[in-house]
Amino acid sequence: MASLDELRNQIDNCDSKIIDLLNQRMSHVHQVGVLKNATGGSIYRPEREKSIINRLKKKNDGLLNDNAIEAIFLEIFAVSRNLERSEKVAYLGPEGTYTHQAAESRFGAMSEYLSMSSIRAVFDSIENKMAKYGVVPIENNIDGVVGETLDLLGNTDVKIVAELTIGIHHSFASKTPDLKDIKKIYSKDKAFGQCRSFLSEYSLEDAEHIPIESTAKAAKIASEEPNSAAICSHIATKLYDVPVLFENIEDNHNNQTRFIVISDYENVQSGCDKTTILAKTPDEAGALARFLTDFHESGINLTKIESRPNKGNNDFASWFYIDFEGHFKDTNVAEVMNKHSEHIKWLGSYAKNSN
Repeated sequence: MASLDELRNQIDNCDSKIIDLLNQRMSHVHQVGVLKNATGGSIYRPEREKSIINRLKKKNDGLLNDNAIEAIFLEIFAVSRNLERSEKVAYLGPEGTYTHQAAESRFGAMSEYLSMSSIRAVFDSIENKMAKYGVVPIENNIDGVVGETLDLLGNTDVKIVAELTIGIHHSFASKTPDLKDIKKIYSKDKAFGQCRSFLSEYSLEDAEHIPIESTAKAAKIASEEPNSAAICSHIATKLYDVPVLFENIEDNHNNQTRFIVISDYENVQSGCDKTTILAKTPDEAGALARFLTDFHESGINLTKIESRPNKGNNDFASWFYIDFEGHFKDTNVAEVMNKHSEHIKWLGSYAKNSN
């Protein structure tokens, strides 16, 4: 068996090869950036990134698992994009929120981020060209859809260009090590509800539960106020240097939020796409049934349908928010959408999330 020094030398040799190959890759990336900048092409191509990751997962026969491959190459992609063209990413802030975590998972640590105070502000930043990309929540598997996001997609020309899903795992953080000394706990109101069992098990119901606008702000307060604690994201505990006393304290460990990346361009087909639309069917008997039948007969799999009130109308009329498999340029999808074009608003076609 090789000695520790011999193994370390072998690792050093591998690292040297890796840095050489990464620089070789970045040289090609730079040339791609020159071509894209000359033609105005989009730097972020999630369908291309997904294709690369899927190919590497199939090729892999070593100790790396699929999640490790994805994590490594998403960061490589982020560095590559910044080399091609540095572009700003807006997200629903403040720093340390789950949306911030979602944004960094796709755009990496090197990107320039804009923390926005509302979902509307993220959309505005895309429309006024302050940022190229925006990251906002659209759906939680426990609490349902984010109505404001759907309404803004319906009322703007911003498009969905990617989706991602992350697990929502809450940490209990405090600079007060003895739970008996904790007098106040800060978090979003929903987070308190999602952690009832933990709070009961550790006799923390008697502490004052103070709901605030974000879990990130909760961590900031807990970093400054004696005898306080926060229920927050792990990224927030690191950002504000608050010791984590307990991890994964949520009652439901399958709690997940789906986020979307929004921008001002359309994606090309990836071969494994999803499309999102808003539809308003005619106010007549059977209209919705006929509309949905056309999708069925064209072999299009609907994955979600949810009604949304038409806020510009006072007669309780509704729009339908619909997700389905396929790209709007696929032949069967295009036929259905063209048939109902006056009743549909296309919100984006994008590579399906692999998570």
